[in-house]
Amino acid sequence: MVARNESNLIFLTLYIIGVTYTFTKMIESIDDKIKYIFNKEDVDEQLKAQNLQDDIGISFRFTPTYDIEASKKPLKELTVNIENKSSNRTLYVDWDNCSLIVGHSKQSQRVIRMSPGVTRDLAVPQIPSVIPPASTLTAMVATEDNIGLDDLKKVYKANSPLINISGLEKSPLKVKRKLFKDFIERKVDLDFSLRLILRRSELPIGVAEGENKPPVCDVKCHFTIKKLPWSYAMPWNRRR
Repeated sequence: MVARNESNLIFLTLYIIGVTYTFTKMIESIDDKIKYIFNKEDVDEQLKAQNLQDDIGISFRFTPTYDIEASKKPLKELTVNIENKSSNRTLYVDWDNCSLIVGHSKQSQRVIRMSPGVTRDLAVPQIPSVIPPASTLTAMVATEDNIGLDDLKKVYKANSPLINISGLEKSPLKVKRKLFKDFIERKVDLDFSLRLILRRSELPIGVAEGENKPPVCDVKCHFTIKKLPWSYAMPWNRRR
């Protein structure tokens, strides 16, 4: 009887160890997972203030989670959808006047529209995108800071996180290291914004300087970066 009780105790102990190990691994798997949230309501308010809510639509595409570390699967490019709802006006995206602003550093970065096999010098002015009436443009954008030249293929590609969160941990500034710690502990969120410069015209005149240059539509798209809790590792939460 004593031997049986000891055997049951051993099995119970092994079971608890197994469950604890699995639970720990689940927590570790979500340890550096983050989520990006687009503030669509704010953009809609900006369009409404410019009386453009019925003419322009802006949205972004994200996966449910991303990694912080560059060696894993961080967010390297933004996928933006710009819809021209108008029936008689051409919409232009003036990429060279668009910018990305990182909230915690207040740093402004030049936006680059990515296309397959980008080989041109990044210093060369970008051609504006044309969106005809009742059409939608889907574009991948990055910044000069997170784009590099692939030495083998001789093309430019986004090879580092769009927002360098892990860089805060290694910063020589104590305030930035503390910000990283607070973010990991979910005490604070991080944020950034993409400023889109759009132009509209009833005639396909382009955006060249001159008397007929279309008026500017300035839209600032705000994003929040959230550190996901360990409970997200639970199967019923990961489906959300």
